[in-house]
Amino acid sequence: MDEKLTADSIIEYFARVPDPRVERTRDHPLTSILALALLAVISGADSFVAIELYGECQEEFLNTFLDLPNGIPSHDTIGRVFAALNPNALQEAFRDWIADVAQVTQGQVVAIDGKTLRRSFRHADSKAFVHMVSAWATQNRIVLGQVKTEEKSNEITAIPRLLKLLQLKGATVTIDAMGCQKEIAEEIVKAEADYVLAVKDNQPKLHSDITALFNRAATNAEFLDNLDFCESTSKGHGRVEVRRCWTCTDLDSISKRKEWSNLACVALVEVDRTIDGKTSTEQRYYISSKKRLRAKSALSIVRSHWGIENELHWVLDVAFREDDSRVRAGYAAENFAVVRHIAFNLLKKAQSKVGIKNRRLRAALDRQFMLQLLSG
Repeated sequence: MDEKLTADSIIEYFARVPDPRVERTRDHPLTSILALALLAVISGADSFVAIELYGECQEEFLNTFLDLPNGIPSHDTIGRVFAALNPNALQEAFRDWIADVAQVTQGQVVAIDGKTLRRSFRHADSKAFVHMVSAWATQNRIVLGQVKTEEKSNEITAIPRLLKLLQLKGATVTIDAMGCQKEIAEEIVKAEADYVLAVKDNQPKLHSDITALFNRAATNAEFLDNLDFCESTSKGHGRVEVRRCWTCTDLDSISKRKEWSNLACVALVEVDRTIDGKTSTEQRYYISSKKRLRAKSALSIVRSHWGIENELHWVLDVAFREDDSRVRAGYAAENFAVVRHIAFNLLKKAQSKVGIKNRRLRAALDRQFMLQLLSG
């Protein structure tokens, strides 16, 4: 093969990950094991047995750019390495790679949300499900990073750890109501970013004050002039959605507004959804640090947030069968999730008219396409 991997190839970043094995057991270089796993996952492998099978079938091709002094490692060897590998080190290599090959553009929405790996539970030792919190760049459509929630904890403690690891300057970070915490808002501001956080009953006083503010606008025409408003309609798949958004920067009635770092605006998004002649209405409230946030921009930011569900989590379930994965020993589930995210990013940026699932098939069949993916 005369094609060569460029300097920003993810495989070169694998060399930064410390090997957890003792010297005498290193029959296969760690970088080669990780690269083999990545190529196999890109090509459709969803288990360690499938990774070994891919390696055996593609050994001649892999030998052109990987160091395989003792052939293809067995699935047991691959599994032991993934179980022992420090997930923080692998995630750091992932983030370094993303930081070098992709830039968070000014004002880009970065959505943060969690996802449970549903087959990562082990009944034998009562190990909890692995729950990963990810950051999704909605414009670049790539994963920026991820962390695992600690056992007996939740996203509230994981999100600040993830925020500290990311380069967010100039971005707008969106999080659902679970992440509507004063400490999280402060961490986002420290990162020189803005926030748009959903507000529900887990912040009862804040939620009550915002509700009262917009109720006042509904009955007081003079106060209504303080609000900015926009409306949009979309139709498709037998449904009609009418979205309305109001934003307000007059926050005198928000009693604890000074406790929220740089709080500058509140928003109400109301959606009328009509399906088969039946209409339902949903209202959601938000707080934001963005000054002079217009209703049109607020509505766009809120809609962008759901890209992490529709374009990342859904694809991981459907195209990568993440919820069916039984990888679970040690740190294996967490590390395998990181490899899936790397594979997802590489496949997502590929120039192709077909979906991720069929891009995986093409990568398995077309070596030139695979090399293009790896070349960054």
